[in-house]
Amino acid sequence: MTETTTNPTAERHDFGAEVGRLLDLVVHSLYSEREIFLRELVANAADAIDRRRFESLTDPALAPPATAKVRIVPARPERTLTISDDGIGMTREELIANLGTIARSGTRAFGATLAEAKPEDRPSLIGQFGVGFYAAFMVADEVEVVSRRAGTEAAWRWASDGRGSFTVAPAERAGPGTDVILRLKSDADEYLDAYRIETVVRKWADHVTIPITIERDGKDLPANEGTALWRRPKAEIDEKSYTDFYRHLGAMFDTPWATLHWRAEGALEFYALLFIPGARPFEPLEQDRSSHVRLHVRRMFITEDAALLPSWLRFVRGIVDTEDLPLNVSREMLQSTPVLARIRKAVTNRLLTELRSRAKDADSYAAFWNNFGAVLKEGVWEDNDHRAEIAPLLRFASSAVEGLTSLADYVGRMKEGQAAIYVLSGEDVESLRRSAQLEGFRARGVEVLLLGDPIDAFWPERLGTFDGKPIRSVTQGAADLARLPVAEGGTDPGENETAAAPDLGPLLAALKAALGDAVAEVRATDRLVDSAVVLAAGSGPDLHMQRLLRRAGRAGIAAPPVLEINPRHALTARLLARHAAGADLAEDAAMLLDLAHVQEGDAPRDPASFARRIERALAAAGG
Repeated sequence: MTETTTNPTAERHDFGAEVGRLLDLVVHSLYSEREIFLRELVANAADAIDRRRFESLTDPALAPPATAKVRIVPARPERTLTISDDGIGMTREELIANLGTIARSGTRAFGATLAEAKPEDRPSLIGQFGVGFYAAFMVADEVEVVSRRAGTEAAWRWASDGRGSFTVAPAERAGPGTDVILRLKSDADEYLDAYRIETVVRKWADHVTIPITIERDGKDLPANEGTALWRRPKAEIDEKSYTDFYRHLGAMFDTPWATLHWRAEGALEFYALLFIPGARPFEPLEQDRSSHVRLHVRRMFITEDAALLPSWLRFVRGIVDTEDLPLNVSREMLQSTPVLARIRKAVTNRLLTELRSRAKDADSYAAFWNNFGAVLKEGVWEDNDHRAEIAPLLRFASSAVEGLTSLADYVGRMKEGQAAIYVLSGEDVESLRRSAQLEGFRARGVEVLLLGDPIDAFWPERLGTFDGKPIRSVTQGAADLARLPVAEGGTDPGENETAAAPDLGPLLAALKAALGDAVAEVRATDRLVDSAVVLAAGSGPDLHMQRLLRRAGRAGIAAPPVLEINPRHALTARLLARHAAGADLAEDAAMLLDLAHVQEGDAPRDPASFARRIERALAAAGG
């Protein structure tokens, strides 16, 4: 709903929810970083020109003039600063949608991240959260936007003082593009100085390939070099320039963990400038699996949707610029051209080579792994071509060593006679360290890799083996323990027993009868030391995968688990006595199975009944 102001042609609109709060955050929390408003407005203007050029590839009538540029005009008498472009422009509806609402992240997330960020990192937060336009209100009492969409004759004026509403009205503009007019605050005189503006532009936008000019003494003078950073020799670029470009390109506020800059020559020619971030991005990587590497053709931005990297490298940011594609390349052509396929392969292989090299520095690589290891593991599951190359890059927590370890290091520590690489997957590593599943393996000095990411339920099956050794879940590998001796200093479950292990056959049969189809089998085990019971996987997937299947509503796919009993535990002796006395073991059997489930991090099958059985057991013990 709109409300007509005293100007009958103007419409008043309220800002979308949270914009007012956001403006307050931007204006006050980033007050000392005011110059970034100009970076954001210039970047928007340059992007608009790039977009117009791109759309003109399919509609030549939209082509921008050859002299297209971003023009900055400070006007001291009027106390205005105008940023103009020859870009795609906006319709009335686009002005309302783009400038009247927050489309990406709300103020709560923005404010939380802002509070945690270091002061020197705050300038990049506005761009990261997609609210760059609103930075104009840090220096302006009022902002006016006049825009005309390419291909249309109508222009529109958007205006607001940033206090909760804005107006939209018809306007005049000679050609397509946008003018952003800032009526500056009384304490923002520095942004009426052409020399001060040039300093800001060169700091933040010198790499922008669109020409940027500043009006000075009646003349439009160039304010940026306009040289694509990725096409300049590495020797000419310092680390700060790389970092500034990375932050601008990806709307990041950290320092890149790795920077890859090279030119491929020969049968395939392209320039590449790629960054591996030093911190996880704000947006969860699980929600967006698309590549974030931009494709340029002869310096011109084409698309970020060319899938230049596989999804398991989606944390990489950067640019690939080639001469080997036509400027009018279509989306369909991007999917099928062999040129792009070869570029994808070359860029992916270069990144894998870089990761192999950097993995030699364990401490540095651990920082990368903690940020992006879970994403990299997806490649083992889904990429047949690179699975074997990714496997040596994997790192894991271990039951035997501190820090992270590789599969190669694990194989180097395997015990004599050990046939497999053992893993245990679950919700988190610290819970896995305390799992009863590890007792028999610890007693024999057998190392187990602890896998705490959701993807860990899937990829081991696809990888299958490493260095000729099968990868096996401990919930499926109990039979292997019988072939391994107890380690020196380890605890043998039967070492203090002089008598033979009791005959559990009748007891096990009774427990199985009581539990019915809830378990595939009840059997004795020698892989427990302190615990009375443990679950093992029956036929099919391991226990963690079964847990995930149940949560996904697909429990029928998984076979029931096996309940394993420690024959030398005091609880087993009590059950033997009760069975010999003819007692009904139904409640005992249910309690054992629930205990085993709780140990695995699952809820009891019937929590209320489980609680009542615990209460009765405690009451009996107290008596």
